[in-house]
Amino acid sequence: MTALDTAAAPGTRGGAAPRGGAPTGSGGATVAARAPRRRPSPERIAAGLTLVALVVLGVLAVRDVDISIPAMVQSWGNAQNFLARVGGLSFPEPGELLWLIALTVGLVLVGTLLAAVLSVPIAYLAASNTTPGTGWRAAARFVGVLTRALPDVVLAMAFVLMFSLGTLPGILAIGIHSIGMISKMFADAIEQIDEGPRLAIRAAGGSKLQEFTAGILPQVLPSWVATVLHRNDINLRGSVVLGYVGVAGLGLEMSYAFKALNYGKGLGIALVIFALCIAMEVVSSLVRGAMLGEQRQTRSWMDRLVHPRLRRTTAPTAARSEWAATPQTALRRPWTAQRVRHTLAGVAAVLVVIGSVAVSQITWLDLFTFWAKLPEVAARFWPPSFGNYDAPAMLEAMRETVAIALAATVLTLLPSLLLGSLAARNVAPNGAARGTARLLLVGIRGIPELILAIVLVVITGLGAQAGVIALAIGGIGLLGKLIADSLEEVDRGPERALRAVGATRLQTYAAATVPQGTRALIGHSFYMLDTNIRAATILGIVGGGGVGYYLLNASQGSRYETVTAIVLMILVTVLAVEGLAMWMRKVFR
Repeated sequence: MTALDTAAAPGTRGGAAPRGGAPTGSGGATVAARAPRRRPSPERIAAGLTLVALVVLGVLAVRDVDISIPAMVQSWGNAQNFLARVGGLSFPEPGELLWLIALTVGLVLVGTLLAAVLSVPIAYLAASNTTPGTGWRAAARFVGVLTRALPDVVLAMAFVLMFSLGTLPGILAIGIHSIGMISKMFADAIEQIDEGPRLAIRAAGGSKLQEFTAGILPQVLPSWVATVLHRNDINLRGSVVLGYVGVAGLGLEMSYAFKALNYGKGLGIALVIFALCIAMEVVSSLVRGAMLGEQRQTRSWMDRLVHPRLRRTTAPTAARSEWAATPQTALRRPWTAQRVRHTLAGVAAVLVVIGSVAVSQITWLDLFTFWAKLPEVAARFWPPSFGNYDAPAMLEAMRETVAIALAATVLTLLPSLLLGSLAARNVAPNGAARGTARLLLVGIRGIPELILAIVLVVITGLGAQAGVIALAIGGIGLLGKLIADSLEEVDRGPERALRAVGATRLQTYAAATVPQGTRALIGHSFYMLDTNIRAATILGIVGGGGVGYYLLNASQGSRYETVTAIVLMILVTVLAVEGLAMWMRKVFR
């Protein structure tokens, strides 16, 4: 009997009949093992062929980009000449630098919190177990997809026209764009709750609000906190590009420096942004570790790096909840050390939010006066038109953007699978390999793709090559993290069964871990493609190829009707990828 047979039917031996009374055939093979396999459905075959076609298109896109390592090595002279012109890194004055850091962090935090608040009702309507009806669910899901498809830089362009220059356009752009991801994750968490508490509250006559606050919120709050913190890290890296359209902060100062050919200062600010992104990852992980502990759905790779040995359990539940035994004792809840820590953390969180709002210097009057500008701004963006650009050229640019995203996704897959597997606790051969893989993921995640693209444009020149490499490197951090989390969450039963019969670690990985994580891998890959399409658009702004070049020219020339036409092309493309991903997840579930 093979290892796989033993894993599938533990407890059977020799000629003993397996469960259900099926007789054993010659050589110990069961009749069930000889039964003909169920033929895959036509839909599953079509989905598999579609996956193969996408991979082939991605490989062809990589070939068309013509990435050549020897050519890049030969082009290193361009980087040396560039560094010679730079002379050395320079930074703003310490006081100004601290102010820019506080301003950037403040607007990102406020924008993320705005998205979190707005995402709650959208997620409630989008979740299948809480929505009032299918119409509400479809509308909420569409709002999520729409906000996810609109690039934050385009939203910032529009808000800069309606509001005063400063942080408010960036806050609104980050907030609206982030609704797409946060509301989706919030809705997924609501759909996975234990329905018992909510149904009990309903049976007792509780209102919808009471069902939510007492039956749903306590269950989803840990994953919601993790989602908001993760999105905040993403928004900090994305805030760099908002400076190119006039949003205050480090990104704006970096854009000014590069436009003035002050490369030393521009690279100095880029280094500060990189350090700030790493610091934010560490702080977010400390907060997650303090608030959430070692919960499977909320522990990320940074959590496991910063808190490698968090205890899985604390004091027994009964001892912790003695104060809640009766209403009388609950009213006199003692101030334990844990309660003091939680209270101080809550006060600190409130102070951070207040400080972020204060440092952002929001012009609140703009929220009441922009309505008068709205018709004029809308008229500048509508109706959409390609203007001086002909339609074939724009469609070709959009095709190039999709090709860049496909090529980057294909290049990301294998390195992400390797690093993600080594970062997974149940796959890594030892702690040193796991720690090294996690450290690499942290470093890669900390580099904003825009800054990486700027450096690569200097080395390789303008074109798609810089954009593909920047997206591929940046995607390793994100996809590797998602793969590591998914592999750690597989059922450990098949892995233990295979090891019990002498399977090697590699055999266990190939026969038990990867098959269980295949569906998640497909979903994460489509998410990566979706993300890369939007990112490829942004990287075109700094010469990374694709439709972003035309988007930048149209915005700088105040041809906003062309901006709208380009955004509509991006929206249609992202919706198509979203629909394809939903179909794939449905077929391979």
